[in-house]
Amino acid sequence: MPDSPRASRPIGVAVFLLVAGALGLLAAFELSLEKVLTLADPTHVPNCNVGVLVGCSTNLASWQGSLFGFPNPFIGLMAWPVVITIAMALLAGARFARWFWIGLNVGVTGAVVFVGWLIYQSIYALDVLCPWCMLTWAVTIPTFLVVTLRNLREGVFGDSAGLRRFGASAMGWIVVITAACYAIVIVLAQAQMNAIPRVVIDLQNLF
Repeated sequence: MPDSPRASRPIGVAVFLLVAGALGLLAAFELSLEKVLTLADPTHVPNCNVGVLVGCSTNLASWQGSLFGFPNPFIGLMAWPVVITIAMALLAGARFARWFWIGLNVGVTGAVVFVGWLIYQSIYALDVLCPWCMLTWAVTIPTFLVVTLRNLREGVFGDSAGLRRFGASAMGWIVVITAACYAIVIVLAQAQMNAIPRVVIDLQNLF
């Protein structure tokens, strides 16, 4: 059965998931490729190395970059195609059961928790900002928000009028909420790493 008889066809959600999935897959592919190239040639300089602060080498070489015994971006190579497939199915008119949406929500919740941990490690332990990693952060956060608020709005977590209203109302603020999350990361990075001036210096040296 679909999650709710009143559930609307989520075109906006589908389009967002398609774009987010494509960007997430791009980041995962680039990081995976750079990891493989670095293993094959230790002198290889990853395409995401911009300067002292902005780069991927430190992340890829650290234990944090292979938390489960293999490179973290391999997870993205498996997960983001699932998101893209779901988006395409929704655009084609598919309707998924309630358990499916709950499972997707569990998945994106795990993803955003993992990303939160990676953000913490980058800022407070590694002292580096990886461009492809940041793209992953940038798409994972709103993906979690969109899926969660969509499920609240459609009654996936219970047919409570209050939850539905909250989900529908918060969905209208999704851009603001996402921007606030980005701002928090920027503030933390600036406070801990003096990130903004250092990023500017890296970019100036690049050009």
